[in-house]
Amino acid sequence: MYLSKLFVPLLKEIPSEAKIKSHQLMLRSGMIRQSSTGIYSWLPLGYKIMKKIEQIVREEQNKIGAQELLMPTIQSAEIWKESGRYEDYGEEMLRIKDRQGKEMLYGPTNEELITEIFRASVKSYKSLPQLLYHIQWKFRDELRPRFGVMRCKEFLMKDAYSFDLSDTEATISYNKMFFAYLQTFKRLGLTAIPMAADTGPIGGDLSHEFVILAETGESRIYSDKRIFDLDISKHSSEDNSIKELRKKYDSFYAVTDDKFRKEDFETKVEKKHQLVTKGIEVGHIFYFGDKYSKPLKCKVDLKDGRKVNVKMGSYGIGVSRLVGAIIEAKFTDNVMRWPESVAPFEVAIIPSLQKNDKSIYAKAETIYKFLKKNNIDVLFDDTDEHLSAKFKKFDLIGIPYQIILGFKDIGDKLEFKEVTGKTETMSLEEIKKKLVNKRNLN
Repeated sequence: MYLSKLFVPLLKEIPSEAKIKSHQLMLRSGMIRQSSTGIYSWLPLGYKIMKKIEQIVREEQNKIGAQELLMPTIQSAEIWKESGRYEDYGEEMLRIKDRQGKEMLYGPTNEELITEIFRASVKSYKSLPQLLYHIQWKFRDELRPRFGVMRCKEFLMKDAYSFDLSDTEATISYNKMFFAYLQTFKRLGLTAIPMAADTGPIGGDLSHEFVILAETGESRIYSDKRIFDLDISKHSSEDNSIKELRKKYDSFYAVTDDKFRKEDFETKVEKKHQLVTKGIEVGHIFYFGDKYSKPLKCKVDLKDGRKVNVKMGSYGIGVSRLVGAIIEAKFTDNVMRWPESVAPFEVAIIPSLQKNDKSIYAKAETIYKFLKKNNIDVLFDDTDEHLSAKFKKFDLIGIPYQIILGFKDIGDKLEFKEVTGKTETMSLEEIKKKLVNKRNLN
């Protein structure tokens, strides 16, 4: 992509309504534009990053055997009344009527709808267990939307649902999601800690929030510092391995403020290991048994002819929210540091263009074509700006690697710079191999 052709409306000034770094950066770098309060249009740069996050989430769901479907954004109010949540959910739910006067709603979550789909389709124990998920837009009419995509009204979410015969089997499904979430956030370059949390309007008696540390977080967390040293790479997706991993995490005190008890914290965690800080929730998993299957009469036949309510769990990841969360976790010293797995481009070519010297541009063009031919996603800055202005622009955009063509004559070698500031002199072939190897690692 040529930068001159990329729709990326950069802003020089920080918008007054943006109070946290992610909101400021997403507006300044032309990733989003506000459509109305708490609702945003995703522009090409931001949308590309969000789609990369979405794909990583999808891949990790597929690895544990979850199957993707797609449910509508608009749901009938009838199934919510059947479950008893229609009135209980509160004013965050956007209630509407169609032209026939039928009560509808813009889905804030999908427990009722997925249960209706399941009860109409599955009758026998032989079809269980099942893990189903979709990635869809949600709407919650937040009273005070703020912080850009971190707390907005319309957002992209992955929500999954498990169906099992017993609490024991349901725990296996819950643990699979627990493991998948840890793997997902690791691939996104985040250290997300599972913390015991309140179940809120979803319900149930077992719940974990996955939280990353950030001073701009709305959740206060209380944890044993040693939980950050756990290594998930030693565990596989096998049931026993995941069960062992769960035990390791559960052995350390880690809770959100809803679950915090001062006496428990001080008793279970030595003072030198205590951590009290703020965090951003990036995922939430719940087990709620027959909370929805019972009122919605979602039953299956057992081998002996008895009917039982299926046991269910719900598992959410805020895909669009993760874009802001990654910024909050990675942005340092006025430089955006996108993890390579979700960066908008793999590498940028930044030439110093001089009006009377076309040779640098021609060299940059040759490099660009070579990288494109080798399926490397590259952004070529073909604009007529001073080199220092280009550097500031790319610090804002946050592409992990840069090929810089300046005034220095280094023969057949190229100046290859990482976003960390490290600079090497490499041949074009060496750069290609490095970029391809990095991509394969992600």
